[in-house]
Amino acid sequence: MNRTFRRSSVFLALVAVLTAGCATSPDAGESPAAPSGATGPRGPQPPPSAEMRRFYDQKLTFGSCTDFATTESDAEFYGRELLECARLEVPLDYGNPKGRTAQLAVMRVRATGERQGALVVNPGGPAAPGTSFAAILTGTPGYARLGEHFDIVGFDMRGTGASTPTVDCLSDEERDGDDLVATWFFGGDSWDAATTKRVAEQCAAGSGGADVISHLGSRDSARDIDVLRAVIGEEKLNFLGASYGTRLGAVYAEMFPSRVRSMVLDGGIDPNLDTPARMEQQYGGFEAAFRTMAAACATAKGCPLGTDPALVDQRFQELVRPLVDRPVPVAGGRSLTYRAAMEAVLFSLYNPAGWPTITTGLAELKAGKGETLLAARDRAHQRQSDGSYSTFLEGSFATHCNDKERMDPEAETAMRRRMLAAAPFMDDGKNRSARDSCESWPSEPTLGYPYATGIKGLPATLVVSVTGDPAAPYDGSAVLAKILGARHVTVEGSQHGAAYVAENTCVDDIVNDYLIDLTLPPANARCTL
Repeated sequence: MNRTFRRSSVFLALVAVLTAGCATSPDAGESPAAPSGATGPRGPQPPPSAEMRRFYDQKLTFGSCTDFATTESDAEFYGRELLECARLEVPLDYGNPKGRTAQLAVMRVRATGERQGALVVNPGGPAAPGTSFAAILTGTPGYARLGEHFDIVGFDMRGTGASTPTVDCLSDEERDGDDLVATWFFGGDSWDAATTKRVAEQCAAGSGGADVISHLGSRDSARDIDVLRAVIGEEKLNFLGASYGTRLGAVYAEMFPSRVRSMVLDGGIDPNLDTPARMEQQYGGFEAAFRTMAAACATAKGCPLGTDPALVDQRFQELVRPLVDRPVPVAGGRSLTYRAAMEAVLFSLYNPAGWPTITTGLAELKAGKGETLLAARDRAHQRQSDGSYSTFLEGSFATHCNDKERMDPEAETAMRRRMLAAAPFMDDGKNRSARDSCESWPSEPTLGYPYATGIKGLPATLVVSVTGDPAAPYDGSAVLAKILGARHVTVEGSQHGAAYVAENTCVDDIVNDYLIDLTLPPANARCTL
């Protein structure tokens, strides 16, 4: 596996626990988004209003991408001549296009042959840098044919990456402390009302104001994509969305169906499920992936989880639960906490290439060491060599809070307990109560459930689903395909996402045929990783 593939799998991994959606008041010249809880068809959209024309008619000035790198790994390759970057201006609030604006980082990789259009890509997260994803895709074997015909265009979602304003909620010291960020993943069991209020206020203060963090939802980003589509000269959108990007694509399809030419959604999310149902389904996917990993481990000598499938959850918790009260010291004055260990394992489940990290880390933990698991946790959090962090996960949290429905502590606690019942390997045994970490957010969510249903006028789309996907379980992805009337490709395997990043010829040929020629695969098409 090459380095670019490993980096892309991290992006796809981080979608799982933070997905949702939001809408702001639409501009008078735009097709309105569905209000919270509403569904219905969308017909042809009117042209942009006079107030919106300046955004749709802007010209991008592309140049070097060097100044667009926000992490050390990006800095290693953003200087390549192949890559060119620009900044796209969009309204912060589409309900007030004369007000504040945001600047979105955009990367373009020009077509190498006879160009027939541009493909906008989103790696999920939410808020994973689309600029990085565009660059990563050019290093995959499946890109060669696609890249002859299409510019690859990635953008950093509002509030994230090299886009400005940028979300900044926590100090690096707080990020090292685990509890606050881990709560976003595992439920608000370590927060109280004062903490939710403080974090929301810190997010607003560090990000440029409450109005900034109130306009970071999925529908805002879908509108951004439509502006980007027009500015790069595309009458119709070609879109590849992975993981959370499948939600973003589905929301775009709901809002602008007549502006879609092609859409590939890889590792899909069921639009029918509210947050509790989705999280329970997702944690069931994590448990299945954990057991698949443990079964593979059992065939190797010295597996730290043993050889009895019925005991793997118990063996795992015997190793990690002591960390709740006694973190393991690690060089540099840090410690491996229970939450850090769980995050390391969780993110390493997204691809079989990460499984050795789990088994090696657990074997080390058995010997009282935590270096491997802490390093895996740091990679997932994009911790830099100087101890600083990218704001990726804070951007994910902000999108999450703009999207998900609010729940009182009783409902949040019930949801968390259902999640842990579905994935007992993740249960620390404390049976804590929980609360909604977004309860003090300065804006209300407006995505509504279900979303993206009853769409009319949407051309044929393509959904790719991996049978053993830990973060986007196959059943949910299959429902997305049915709702959109998409052609569904089943991929036998045990990883999150498959198009291009899996470097699988069967999958990539199907996706390329569709994107380039609009040729759909046969019904019930299958591939094996």
